Amino acid sequence: MTTIPIPDLRIRAPAAPGPDVPPVPGGPPVIVLEGVARRFAVGRGVVEALVGVDLAVNRGEFVVVLGPSGSGKTTLLNLIGALDAPTDGRIDVAGRQLAGMSRGQLAEVRRNTVAFIFQAFNLFPSLTALENVRFGADVAGRPEPDAVARALLADVGLGERLEHFPAALSGGEQQRVAIARALATGNPILLADEPTGELDFRTGVAILELLRRQAHDGRAVLLVTHNREISRIADRVVELSSGRIVGDGPPRGGRADVADLHW
Repeated sequence: MTTIPIPDLRIRAPAAPGPDVPPVPGGPPVIVLEGVARRFAVGRGVVEALVGVDLAVNRGEFVVVLGPSGSGKTTLLNLIGALDAPTDGRIDVAGRQLAGMSRGQLAEVRRNTVAFIFQAFNLFPSLTALENVRFGADVAGRPEPDAVARALLADVGLGERLEHFPAALSGGEQQRVAIARALATGNPILLADEPTGELDFRTGVAILELLRRQAHDGRAVLLVTHNREISRIADRVVELSSGRIVGDGPPRGGRADVADLHW
């Protein structure tokens, strides 16, 4: 897949030795969770979605959060992305503590600090693919939003589908538009919820390579999945079970290349 240069989009990480070697993260972590819990009332009972989670993520890290359905993966992303608030504990994002922020301040964090790839796409049905992606660049105040959007849609293989509305796109194509829109923000933290779930294998691995490249270029990338095979290409794998972190370290057997994946 040909990569088209994207002006003023990528955040450069220092001392990245090559495309297959992750950069050495520098400075303080951009994501810090301390003793984070999230409980939901369900009927007369309480569901503990997350329990005592401690986590720190640096710039330039590609982290896969691995676990089965119901393990708390999406809840974790929503908390980091300021879409939800913890029941207990502390969350710092890009050096800012989320607790106590006003609705406007939380919206500013979502606009300028984090970018989401939602499992449900969340595209605007009345906007074309190009307009959906340009919206991401516009909201974040990126220069040349049209050029950014066109380049990213080409990069995800949709350069010929710019003027199509979501209803005229397949599920996999809609997912690729959603991925391009998230990347168009240029924000330093990228949160991806099962981003390959609607994609065929060939397109899925191409998207994984694109996401991994974002970490090489200095972003903190968190990708949640139940697919252990995907975790093989991570710099680090955080395993969740029943809302608790039960593992945190490099992939089993060492880090693999995207070309070595199969499912």
